Amino acid sequence: MKFLFRNVKELVALATTENKLISELMIEQEMLVTRRSREDIMKQMDTNLTVMEQAVEKGLKGVHSTSGLTGGDAVLLHNYMKTGKTLSGALLIDAVSKAVATNEVNAAMGTICATPTAGSAGVVPGTLFAVQNQLNPTREEMIRYLFTSGAFGFVVANNASISGAAGGCQAEVGSAAAMAAAAIVEMSGGTPQQCSEAFAISMKNMLGLVCDPVAGLVEVPCVKRNAMGAANALVSADMALAGVTSRIPCDEVIDAMYKIGQTMPTALKETAQGGLAATPTGRALAERIFGADFVKGV
Repeated sequence: MKFLFRNVKELVALATTENKLISELMIEQEMLVTRRSREDIMKQMDTNLTVMEQAVEKGLKGVHSTSGLTGGDAVLLHNYMKTGKTLSGALLIDAVSKAVATNEVNAAMGTICATPTAGSAGVVPGTLFAVQNQLNPTREEMIRYLFTSGAFGFVVANNASISGAAGGCQAEVGSAAAMAAAAIVEMSGGTPQQCSEAFAISMKNMLGLVCDPVAGLVEVPCVKRNAMGAANALVSADMALAGVTSRIPCDEVIDAMYKIGQTMPTALKETAQGGLAATPTGRALAERIFGADFVKGV
């Protein structure tokens, strides 16, 4: 199958040579691969954006999972932001609260849009709806934000992994944070190369992050990791926009993530056999939810 780009180097080179946004190239690639019209592709992404909006709104009203492990933290963060006393600033806490809101909806079996997975679904919308208040993008620019994220996610999925079971949480929340960082840069008027730098900086900060869900559920520590992913994305975007570069090229960072995932022990890849899932409290929570036989099984 013919693609316009297969890695970040090709993506940035094409965007620079043709003087196009990365989001535009992703739209064109979708048209090429799916043979659908631009209107149809934009409409579908608009639908995805609506799903994200609804998830954030629902989460900020307060939801709780059936297990009782997660819920209500997005409301706490949003209320804290309104006090004007946040140490890290309103924009960052806004992004964090909305990332948490989305993942709390996921944990409560609500409808979310996987970006790139359900377990990492909070980072991209969390950052998008936070920077929306500062950058005042049009609806089309918000849709393009998702295409920019998707372009980098496409590269990761085809050259490494976006699966926690295959590569640990670095492949899920790590990829989501890096995708969001790149999208923030484009929306802020940065260059394609700066998008690449933001992605690389963000991804490097998440290398080696394990996937250790307590009781095997996508709740603890997944929800709070989305919060940290959103914060990481914002800081990485700012660094790139300031002119900071990654000494390791973006594609090499992606390759390093893939190789780290390959060498990561199975116990730390979504099996609930290691990390936080294997702590006394983690096992006690699993036993409370599923019974002693579940704990013995892992």
